[in-house]
Amino acid sequence: MSSEKVVAIVMDDKTYEVDKHKLIENSDYFRALYGSGMRESTADSVQLQGLSGQGLELVLGFINTSKVHIVDETLEDLIETASFLQVTPILKLLPSEIRPENCVDLYRLSEVYGTNDLRHACLQFMTCHYHPMLRRPEFHQLSPELRDQVREMRMTGTATLLAIGDFTRVAAPSDGAAAGRLHQDGAAPWSMLRYGDAERWWKPLFSHNLPSDMRNVRGYGYTVLHNYLFIVGGYRVASQEMSAAHCYNPCRNEWAQIAPLNQKRSNFRLLAAQGRLFAVGGQSLGTVESYSPETDWWTCVSSMPEPLAEFSACECQGMIYVMGGYTQRDRNLDVLRYCPSSDVWSVLRSCRTRHVRKQQMLSVEGTLYLVGGYTHDLWGAGPGTSRHRAPSQSENTLRVQSYDVATGEWLRLKENAFRSGLNLTCALHNDGVYIMSRDVGAHLLKYNLFSGAWESGGTFPALGHNTLLCSLYLPHWL
Repeated sequence: MSSEKVVAIVMDDKTYEVDKHKLIENSDYFRALYGSGMRESTADSVQLQGLSGQGLELVLGFINTSKVHIVDETLEDLIETASFLQVTPILKLLPSEIRPENCVDLYRLSEVYGTNDLRHACLQFMTCHYHPMLRRPEFHQLSPELRDQVREMRMTGTATLLAIGDFTRVAAPSDGAAAGRLHQDGAAPWSMLRYGDAERWWKPLFSHNLPSDMRNVRGYGYTVLHNYLFIVGGYRVASQEMSAAHCYNPCRNEWAQIAPLNQKRSNFRLLAAQGRLFAVGGQSLGTVESYSPETDWWTCVSSMPEPLAEFSACECQGMIYVMGGYTQRDRNLDVLRYCPSSDVWSVLRSCRTRHVRKQQMLSVEGTLYLVGGYTHDLWGAGPGTSRHRAPSQSENTLRVQSYDVATGEWLRLKENAFRSGLNLTCALHNDGVYIMSRDVGAHLLKYNLFSGAWESGGTFPALGHNTLLCSLYLPHWL
């Protein structure tokens, strides 16, 4: 380099020679200095103070070579010096270096040195990797308000109804195909579809398919926690029950495997309550185990009072409610409640005039909604009398019932002309309950919780044996 193009940067007892044009090109600090017209702008050396020598060497090395070696041990020195000298290209590189191991440190440094782009990138990273971040001790040293903000950011985006299962490739309405008609081109089936509320049509979710070990699994449990979809356990035809567990992260549009259940289960209920998952019961099982995202581990908790078959369950106001089904001896007419914080089961009250089984259960505030399944009205069920089932021609009519957990009051809401069937799946989405059932065929039904009316949700491309509906917040880029 010719002498007129070289500037000597002096700090403490060290001198660094740097190309002047590169200084001006990469550093707003030096660009302002040499464009100021002040006496210092014509000097062939610049004196700096108060910076880290290691940080200065890294920054000046980047200015000379356009390369920088970023390691966690020198992050603070690098950010301090790059921020002081306003070397924007280095600051723009830092978001690509965020990892679970350094994310919290980078966030704190962004706060100290006012690097807003880095701060935003760290928040986005913690949001996208929320459960892995929960496993980092340093994440829990952040303020409760900030941790709440990260969790709530996972619920930004568009609330979207998803269907998971084995489907034949979908024909778009613009193809000229009749509504609900499918391509039969031999292509691989779709396994994740998203519903367009406006056009009332299903679209593939970026050709995204399930992991191969989740195909053809039935009797699994599924639920949503912190905008992650969990699919756990189940069985394959002519095969044993499974303990494997997977979760789908819409923020990254990817599936990951989590710790397996302690006990293989199928036909059980998977519920989210108080920040944890609960696998309740199963085929001839009364045991319960809980999954903590912070530890990625399942632990056994208090079992149900006795095993149940064909029961229904859901979370409501932080509690888990179980009703219906059968004990080993008789119909279960008790409403059971489990408190996760105290790990105690209790009998809330008994339903002496009604027996339910195989319903899907949802909750809104203090009300449980039971969808489909079978309802048996009982008579002669008082003390000292035998219970009999009242004759009914519509015991499996597709209906929605509500149950007030505070008063124990039942309401039988408007019925639908369809039969409910035993392959019903439903999800709470926006203002209603969306329902798919084999007996409904290719129709997606919606029960509007506010108007109490049944609405058509359009057609569905195909029904599989292992289909689920859920509502997730999808990022805008999906």
